[in-house]
Amino acid sequence: MAAPKPISRLISHVILDLDGTLLNTDSVVSKVVKPFILKNGKTWDSKKAHKLVGKTPYEAAAVVLEDYGLPYSTEEFLSMITPMFSEQWCNLKPLPGANRLIKHLKTNGVPTALASNSPRCNIEAKIFFQQGWKESFSAIVGGDEVEKGKPSPNIFLEAAKRMNCAPSNCLVIEDSLPGVTGGKAAEMHVIAVPSIPKKTAEFSSADEVINSLLDVRPEKWGLPPFNDWIEGTLPIEPWFIGGPVIKGFGRGSKVLGIPTANLPAENFSDVVSEHTSGVYFGWAGLSTRGIYKMVMSIGWNPYFDNTEKTVEPWLLHNFGEDFYGEEVRLAIVGYIRPEANFPSLESLIERIHEDGRVAEKALDLPMYAKYKDSPYLRNPSKHGSSTTGGTQSEMDSK
Repeated sequence: MAAPKPISRLISHVILDLDGTLLNTDSVVSKVVKPFILKNGKTWDSKKAHKLVGKTPYEAAAVVLEDYGLPYSTEEFLSMITPMFSEQWCNLKPLPGANRLIKHLKTNGVPTALASNSPRCNIEAKIFFQQGWKESFSAIVGGDEVEKGKPSPNIFLEAAKRMNCAPSNCLVIEDSLPGVTGGKAAEMHVIAVPSIPKKTAEFSSADEVINSLLDVRPEKWGLPPFNDWIEGTLPIEPWFIGGPVIKGFGRGSKVLGIPTANLPAENFSDVVSEHTSGVYFGWAGLSTRGIYKMVMSIGWNPYFDNTEKTVEPWLLHNFGEDFYGEEVRLAIVGYIRPEANFPSLESLIERIHEDGRVAEKALDLPMYAKYKDSPYLRNPSKHGSSTTGGTQSEMDSK
């Protein structure tokens, strides 16, 4: 990720985007638009959905109509799908780090605004289902409250005006190129958190580019730092996935000298899509062997330029043999770093081993060690199917 550019003035206020930055709206777009496309006899192309990022509802509707050649006016299309979207707002989930960031800013008295291209009524409906969000914002500005939406700077300037602060004292956090462009046009400092995979290079105009909200470092901008990092790790709400160990790309043992227990990510793609790419750690239970410390990567592994998002756990134990086909259950309890590219294979291997050392040490801490006793790891049959996923609360209820 790109390092932040030097700032000349102290940041005092923060402006956050909503869709794709704080809330995972991509899943809702596919749930609503995909069935509509198929019903009209067209073939859904998930890659085209990326063209909707950062656009106003009217602009996004026009793009869909053009891409799929649908026989409707923009107004007709919006009238049909808007009620469908409204039914889904209650199902939106915060992106990793969103709740943590909002709570941190509020707790430390940092005035924060929400600025989205969505209409104000849609913003209110979306955040209604997120506990504590609405009262955390000093101002909320919708795309229908300004003359022009992003990439125009209007929405950001209006947010600053409502917070009674100078634009140059504002830090914008955005996932889309139109948002970054608008923030810079408003002469504000901008952190880009690209929601489209492998597009970091397109955000060079931002002052900093990060992988996810988990990687926000407020102290770089003169704001109060987070105090929840422990021994180089960040505790997260535990989540759980499992399935049979499969053969991967053949590079774990052969190329890296690090045998990974690859899982069939397509079987729990919805769960994996909710979690940002990066390096995590936790516990791994093998159905016939026991429970072991593990560190794992989620993402596209930039050095190898994967085309699909993968899950590659490394069990920190010398087994001396392969265990393809065995059931493995993972309890992911902490985060180490964003995924990154490396100049050489040697530097990649060195960093992986460093990740392993960090995980090995951290998992001895009581806050992480307690999850070794998770029933999910010890009794797979208790939780039903062989390939599952979920958070701590979901596992407790199963």
